[in-house]
Amino acid sequence: MANLFPEHDGFFWGDETAAAEAETAAIAFGRGWKFDYGAGEFVVTPGGRIASADAREAWVQWCEKAIRTPRYRHVIYSSDYGSELEDLIGSGYAHAVVESEIERMVTEALLADRRTGSVDRFSFAWDGDRCTLTCYVTSVQEDVEILESEVMGIG
Repeated sequence: MANLFPEHDGFFWGDETAAAEAETAAIAFGRGWKFDYGAGEFVVTPGGRIASADAREAWVQWCEKAIRTPRYRHVIYSSDYGSELEDLIGSGYAHAVVESEIERMVTEALLADRRTGSVDRFSFAWDGDRCTLTCYVTSVQEDVEILESEVMGIG
């Protein structure tokens, strides 16, 4: 007869907090390379090497790149990577609708990475057909970063 209460690798119902803590501990934050988005190139040290980014900087750079990269455009990235903000260009929607869609798209893009715990506190500034967005991104290690990006050509 089959057991009505199967074993789950040491996990017991009601032990969700311990499971969440174990999952957070297993998420690796690795190093990366510093990238200057304004210049469009990697940061180079005075010795001519590409500057390295610590674990937190690498995660923040991943977040910035995920927002800036159009989803589904480059075959090198999975369909989970990038954002669909380009879909809003020329949409002609009201500002409230665009802001709601930006919030949804950015949140989905950033939560695709297990290192990201939450995305919230969005604010928007409009200048003609350009929308500048600011949001708070919190890692699973409780590091908080303020990200800023813009979408142009909306309207």
